[in-house]
Amino acid sequence: MAGKPSAKSKAWAIFDRICTDAAPGGEHTNPWRQDADGTVTYGPDFDVLEKLLGVPLYLGAPTTSGVPALAFDVWVSYELRRAGFDHDATWPRGKHPRIMPAAIVNLLAGLPKKERARLEARLTKSTPIKGVTSASANILGKNYLKQVDVVMSDWDTGPELLISTKRMDSSFGKNAANRVEESYGDAKNLRLRHPLAALGFVYGLRSTILTEETEKAEWLIDLLQKLGREDDAYHAVALIMMEYGQAPPSENEQAPGEADDPLLAAGIVPEDEDEDETLEDIPASAVDDALAALPRVTIHHDAVPAPLQPAHFMALMVNRVIDATPVNRHKEARRRFREPIQS
Repeated sequence: MAGKPSAKSKAWAIFDRICTDAAPGGEHTNPWRQDADGTVTYGPDFDVLEKLLGVPLYLGAPTTSGVPALAFDVWVSYELRRAGFDHDATWPRGKHPRIMPAAIVNLLAGLPKKERARLEARLTKSTPIKGVTSASANILGKNYLKQVDVVMSDWDTGPELLISTKRMDSSFGKNAANRVEESYGDAKNLRLRHPLAALGFVYGLRSTILTEETEKAEWLIDLLQKLGREDDAYHAVALIMMEYGQAPPSENEQAPGEADDPLLAAGIVPEDEDEDETLEDIPASAVDDALAALPRVTIHHDAVPAPLQPAHFMALMVNRVIDATPVNRHKEARRRFREPIQS
């Protein structure tokens, strides 16, 4: 008998619908915009982000469920698809399994229909196939494996893009320094083994920090800017300031296991640490009800300095991948940049 769907399974059903509705028929809007003076800028889809961030509030999903942080991962991967990168190459993918190498995708495309159906049935089972499918991406850095939230990688290129995401809704004074210190270590570990990969960091912060702990907010914003200026750290850092229409579940702002396991806090992921994605069908009507009742989330831009703006971050990440690869790779991403939408 199938178990009750977890909060994460419910979230995936809603996340997928939000992203699918934003890209009818799999056709994503072009994020590049050209102003009257010829300036080309990146325009993130903040409407989709605000909806995604409303999902954990609707579900009452605590931080330990992994759902609040997952909303950022889904959005960044969605934005990479908008930028023109291959739908299956940006992880997490827009469907289960969330991590699947391009070689396997190409194999499926080349198989006869009956054989493809059999293999797809095996690949889409909830239990991942070690080394083939996964619910999360673990990347070997200079010294240890690190779970990376958003990835673009292939066997013939190695990692091309690695983006870590973190968020904090409360306990700012207690956890802000820890999150940034961990990020410095993660960046150095990954950068030293993958120097050509575009390395980024997205930090979500509840806007209440601006009024509840003003000094801490100024310190953290300054530190995030410096994190993106280090030669051996991230190429770009984004800060997303969020205001919620309702309070999130009250709990400690630590990710699962961080407080109890110092190895996990350091990014050392056990080989068998891969969670299943429960695949019980979530009724379409339940997803419809959720979308109609999503709590309001507003992204505030005025308190975020220009170097930390999400638009600036996405432009840097996309262009860094394009600049580090030959002209015959990522053709659609290059075309979209060359043919921006006229504002």
